[in-house]
Amino acid sequence: MLRLLYCCHLSLHERCRLKMVLSSSMILSNSLIASPSLPTSTGAKLETFSLKNDGVIRTRGVTASSVAPRYRKIATCSVSRDGNASVETDIPFPADYSELLKQARVAVELAMKDNRQLMEIEFPTAGLGSVPGDGEGGIEMTESMQLIREFCDRFISSEKTTRTRIFFPEASEVDFARQSAFGGSSFKLDYLTKPSFFEDFGFVEKVKMSDRVKPGDELFLVAYPYFNVNEMLVVEELYKEAVLNTERKLIIFNGELDRIRSGYYPSFFYPKLAALTKTFLPMMETVYYIHNFKGRNGGTLFRCYPGPWKVLRRVGSSKYVCLHQQSSMPSLKEVALEILPSA
Repeated sequence: MLRLLYCCHLSLHERCRLKMVLSSSMILSNSLIASPSLPTSTGAKLETFSLKNDGVIRTRGVTASSVAPRYRKIATCSVSRDGNASVETDIPFPADYSELLKQARVAVELAMKDNRQLMEIEFPTAGLGSVPGDGEGGIEMTESMQLIREFCDRFISSEKTTRTRIFFPEASEVDFARQSAFGGSSFKLDYLTKPSFFEDFGFVEKVKMSDRVKPGDELFLVAYPYFNVNEMLVVEELYKEAVLNTERKLIIFNGELDRIRSGYYPSFFYPKLAALTKTFLPMMETVYYIHNFKGRNGGTLFRCYPGPWKVLRRVGSSKYVCLHQQSSMPSLKEVALEILPSA
């Protein structure tokens, strides 16, 4: 209780730093005791490809140019879409955040063409090889904010910026965004929760989504809604009230939904949050995803829509080997305890 009271007096970035220190070590352990999900494999495939080492590399908000030449061997696999288009589905692991954002942009565009309304983008921000807890929480959130702005600049045309509403966890994050990454932009910035009278006891007031959405809104992007458990419940409300049965789209950006999928929040204490695994998450398309596993049997779970889910392992300093692939998302428990150890 003392920790809770202390957290509530801090800003969102400061509270996130403390929370990451207290809970980051629990994420993997909780995922390892989650109920197994064992989808049928569509067949393993062995491939290697080299990392592209040139371009712009982001490290904690700083950009640095690399002068190494690019070499990349890609095993390609194209599929026919609408009878006349060919789309590459065998996408390599990105070499840097610039390439990652390009891949994510294409993945979202293809998903929208396939009429996907609810989408997830998830990747580490403390480095492409990092795991939850490697970076300081507040810094990771700042980097997510900057990467969201870069993604929006790549994906959203100038005439649609005023029809795009970006939701941050709380009002203070909106103020911070306007003073930093989103300064001078035309995007509509909004928030999911606001402080309540009982904030000192860990409670916040949910924002009624019907009051926030405007008739001209076409796209909603929700930024890292994972610090407070109410945030994802508000996102579900946003989807049901403003997206479902409309032409609108909703993208959740770095929402750490694996916490909900893996049972990080006990259903006994968080029944509404646990219910999302049956009512909300099944409607979501994970269009871009990176999750790293460290240790002796380390590796990476990677997906770029419309391609398959791949379990990769880094070989040397510049190559990844595909150990396993399948059409549906495997659980983190399955990857950590079955696929990677047996590879």
